[in-house]
Amino acid sequence: MLNIGVIGCGAIGRDHIRRLTDIVPGCQVVACADYFEESANKVAAQYEGMKVYKTGEELIHAPEVQAVVITSSDPSHAGYVLEALKAGKFIFCEKPLAQNAGDCEKIIAAETAHGRRLLQVGFMRRYDRGYAEMKRIIDSGELGAPLMIHACHRNVSQPDGFQTEMGVSNVAIHELDICRWLLGDEYESAQVLKVRQSACSTKGYDNPQIVLLETKSGARIDVEVQVADAYGYDIQCQVVCEKGTVNLPDPYAVVKRANASRSFPILTDWKDRFIEAYDIELTHWVKTLEEKGEPDGPSAWDGYAACVAADALNRSRGTGRFLPVETMEKPELYR
Repeated sequence: MLNIGVIGCGAIGRDHIRRLTDIVPGCQVVACADYFEESANKVAAQYEGMKVYKTGEELIHAPEVQAVVITSSDPSHAGYVLEALKAGKFIFCEKPLAQNAGDCEKIIAAETAHGRRLLQVGFMRRYDRGYAEMKRIIDSGELGAPLMIHACHRNVSQPDGFQTEMGVSNVAIHELDICRWLLGDEYESAQVLKVRQSACSTKGYDNPQIVLLETKSGARIDVEVQVADAYGYDIQCQVVCEKGTVNLPDPYAVVKRANASRSFPILTDWKDRFIEAYDIELTHWVKTLEEKGEPDGPSAWDGYAACVAADALNRSRGTGRFLPVETMEKPELYR
């Protein structure tokens, strides 16, 4: 059994603890920690034998913890990852890996010093059956080369303190990873545009925004990012290829016909939209650690590539031009 400690007992932390306890085989959550100790105590009280640590650092260095799952606030990710790498522990870190590319570079340097992978980043969309089938079709070549991606990320609300830049670095970070993965290509340049603002969006941040990207091969990507005041949690993606298109399917829903109308429900919670992808992702992570002795999912380099693109996008805001997406040389560990 892989002994796991979870740092962060908010919504996704609680959901991952449930998942790792009830669904994922070969592991057990033996410890948890949260900035608000009361939150950790409430979670631990629901599970037999789970120990609460006052700080994430104490949990990381606890002798019974073999692997660390980081689901705490975004600004804390890089620090906990670096501490866990220092301790030589396996790490699953929810997105984003860090708040900026500079911190990602520190993480890459620390991991490469070990000479093997210890870290996986939580880009769970790669484990969604719809995206996986899109990837299979694109890679098969049956539709020719991919030319464009049209995507959108629409959400219902954001917590207090949300800022314009987070629409890219926190929300669209998923599209920055999944589009790069689908195309098997790296980014060349990036620009974010402010468009006509919704009358419903009066919370002090830009909403919606348009993310534009160009890849090394010349493919173009546009992503509508609507972080709040949408009708539901709606993720769309279409890849336009030389000989056809491939679309992300909507989640399964029963269609109702009544009162001279045809309707089906639209999800409002991200946890429900990608619940199966999360299950597959963490099951794969635990199984891979057991069988291979290291993770093979999204790496520190993938987390870095997404952050570099996000940094370029946020720098481009208001300039009216594309900015280059420049990465350091890729270490051999991630090739």
